[in-house]
Amino acid sequence: MWYQLSVKDVFEILKSSSIGLTASEAKARLEKYGYNELKFKKISPIIRLLLQFHNPLIYVLLIAALVTAYFEHYTDTLVIMGVVIANAIIGFILEGKAQSSIESLERIMPHYCTVLRNGEKKSILARELVPGDVVILKSGDKVPADLRLFYAKNLFIDESTLTGESTPTEKDVEPIPRSNLPPADQSCIAFSGTFVTRGSGRGVVVATGEQTEFGKIAKIVMETREMSTPLMREMAEFTKVIVIATLAVAVLNFVLGIVFGYDFLYSLMASVALAVAAIPEGLPAVLTITLALGVTALARKNALIKKLPSVETLGCTTVICTDKTGTLTKNQMTVVGVYCGGKHYCVTGVGYEPKGDFILGDRKVDPLQDLVETLRAGILCNDADLIMDEEGYRIVGDPTEGALVVSARKAGIGKDYPRIDEIPFDSERQYMATLHKGNGKNIIYVKGTPERILSMCKYQLINGRIEPVSYGELLRVAREMAKEALRVLGFAYKIVPEDKMKLAAEDLEDLTFLGFQGMIDPPREEAIEAVEKCKRAGIRVVMITGDHAQTAKAIAKQLGICGEEDRVLTGEELSRMSDEELYEIVDKVYVYARVSPEHKFRIVKQLQKKGHVVAVTGDGVNDAPALKVADIGIAMGMMGTDVSKDAADMILADDNFASIVDAIEEGRYIFENIRKIILYTIPTNGGQALIMLLAVILAPLIPLFMFQLPLEPIQILWINLADAVFLALPLAMEPKEEGLLKKPPRDPKEQIINRLFFRKVGLVATVMAIAGFTVYYYYGAKALSNPALLTQAQTAAFATVIMVHIFYLFTARSITESALKFSPFSNKWVLVGVVISMATLLMIIYIPSLQVLFRTTAIPLDWWISIILLASFGFIVIEVEKLLIKRFGK
Repeated sequence: MWYQLSVKDVFEILKSSSIGLTASEAKARLEKYGYNELKFKKISPIIRLLLQFHNPLIYVLLIAALVTAYFEHYTDTLVIMGVVIANAIIGFILEGKAQSSIESLERIMPHYCTVLRNGEKKSILARELVPGDVVILKSGDKVPADLRLFYAKNLFIDESTLTGESTPTEKDVEPIPRSNLPPADQSCIAFSGTFVTRGSGRGVVVATGEQTEFGKIAKIVMETREMSTPLMREMAEFTKVIVIATLAVAVLNFVLGIVFGYDFLYSLMASVALAVAAIPEGLPAVLTITLALGVTALARKNALIKKLPSVETLGCTTVICTDKTGTLTKNQMTVVGVYCGGKHYCVTGVGYEPKGDFILGDRKVDPLQDLVETLRAGILCNDADLIMDEEGYRIVGDPTEGALVVSARKAGIGKDYPRIDEIPFDSERQYMATLHKGNGKNIIYVKGTPERILSMCKYQLINGRIEPVSYGELLRVAREMAKEALRVLGFAYKIVPEDKMKLAAEDLEDLTFLGFQGMIDPPREEAIEAVEKCKRAGIRVVMITGDHAQTAKAIAKQLGICGEEDRVLTGEELSRMSDEELYEIVDKVYVYARVSPEHKFRIVKQLQKKGHVVAVTGDGVNDAPALKVADIGIAMGMMGTDVSKDAADMILADDNFASIVDAIEEGRYIFENIRKIILYTIPTNGGQALIMLLAVILAPLIPLFMFQLPLEPIQILWINLADAVFLALPLAMEPKEEGLLKKPPRDPKEQIINRLFFRKVGLVATVMAIAGFTVYYYYGAKALSNPALLTQAQTAAFATVIMVHIFYLFTARSITESALKFSPFSNKWVLVGVVISMATLLMIIYIPSLQVLFRTTAIPLDWWISIILLASFGFIVIEVEKLLIKRFGK
């Protein structure tokens, strides 16, 4: 690994030097290594559109369309093709941006950079960089390739998009002998796509394009197949069963027709009608619309869904792998403790709003001299500013310095002493010092690491008195604060003459110690409650972060994710583990720290291997592979990169973990309504198919069926489509049940085709077949002596089937509870759907132009009495079934 090698060894391996390559050598290497860019294949819109027709249900409908067209049943052909094309268009529009994550990775590459060629500075296109080039970095630059640094002056680089670190990383040039270090710990490497926040540096290019850390992530994203959701997997299996069963029954129907002496064309059209009856043509569209309604509801809860099936996946999530910074925490460094004058003060309030109290013991206190001076040192020896705009309070400058500004402002302290001179922070010195004009005197304030500040102090301020400094005791206090995962800074001061106008290092002797301030990125208060909700709902919360293990565990304990005894697994340990070893412990670990993108990817894969449905949160480029492979990837909307947003299925508008839990509850609600729609649609399709099959089988016993089928193909298509829009879709608006988050997640292995499914299909299909046959036979028997009545009998059967659908709808509003428990007005859309269905049915039967299209005719009004009575069994039988199940169980 490059970070393990000395600068001298790196230059020797790359055949380069600190003055860079020659122009001719750079050109030769460009031909050898290629451009410093990411390139991937993209699917054209035409191919994506054609893929919408790659579905077994669509194949059956296309065959049916060909058959009807061949025999000049053009109305049937047009209706079938209309259904096929509509489904394809909906799928194409709502499919999402499959290639957008790759395009974002390409956009992240910087355009220009400064290099040394022949020892001279030169600005070149970043895509022309080659291994061995020497790159010059300064504050504000984006790193153009992976660099082994050989010069670093106070160099800090923001690597949050790659490592998840919440603060800029200090860089140096020393090799690191340890192996398997994650990017966050490779302090002598500057990674492509990160940017310099402070200082300057120089490095030699060790990797370009796909060989960089970003390139490796892009490759994983490209090679990672998007996970199918549980519903999509179940529907895929269900579709296979439906297609095989439909084709088998249609072939059987055709053979029986020939055996029983039907005309070839009649037998073939009867089989086509059966296939059309069995296939739920409108179901895909209804499910799409239901999921789209869920998307709208989730948007109101700050969860923006990019891929519709992800709505359903939320409902059966069993594990949430979440980032720490910004998701579980505020992503706003906050001072929570101050030690000064021998006392520990707690500071309340989180984030950048300057509101909070100072607590000593168990009581609120007003800041006195020791505390005031410590807070004043923090805000004066500081380059950050707190501002307020239309978006609220925010920090301009370093987040750590911002926390010190806010803590002082909570005590009403501002930058009221003008700055005269300063010594900027330097990583080697480990302190910052400023000189200020006071009241009749000048004051030096110094802040830095506890050890460095104490080494400069001779005195300490206690209760307004100057006393000798207690090094050992103060160091012990600083270490105790650090054990609580606080970032601790020390503060000191010195009074100097009023004519002192310049500040030098030799002035920083015999300082008076003021105190320590300890800060942390605090947990969101609502996240603590959300984690508890997850536990009640049977959902594990796993923290995966780039922060240090001690910090990660401290935050996880505050949130209730883990306990004191729970293990924290680090990236270094993960690198030494095989996938098999990780598989054995992945269910026992709740916190992972200092992880790399590959580690996060592996964790998710092993959890899925255990059978979990995994939701993953992320905001950086490093999260893209895990977001894509997850069952549902969740990107941060406020702090997230374009890459993470494009790779994700869902975006959190407020970056808040609590919004994920709200979305899961909404997902469970949406799935319950989807299940109701499926258990309503499929049984009714089964009933229509049974009518067509029995008509052929019973033809030798009932001569009436030798003349005409009970239903025409065009009538079956209308029933399926109108039923889906007017009757099935209102079930998506059923009110939410209580206690959704008090139940365990739905088993992702649970099949749609189960005992409940078969029972519903059997009962509804039987009721529909009996009702339809009875009406058709009773009124059609007269047609043997009067053929003009045959179409009238067929129309009555058509009306009966629709009425069975309507009666069944009222009881389908709940899978287990009686419909009599619900107010008919609790879901007004059911009533609206019934009214529209009845109105269109009457129009089809009694309007002449529609009679021609749908091959119907007017029926006497007194026929409706028998039609309604027979159809009502669609309600009665299912209500009795629910009663028996409640009383006697399965």
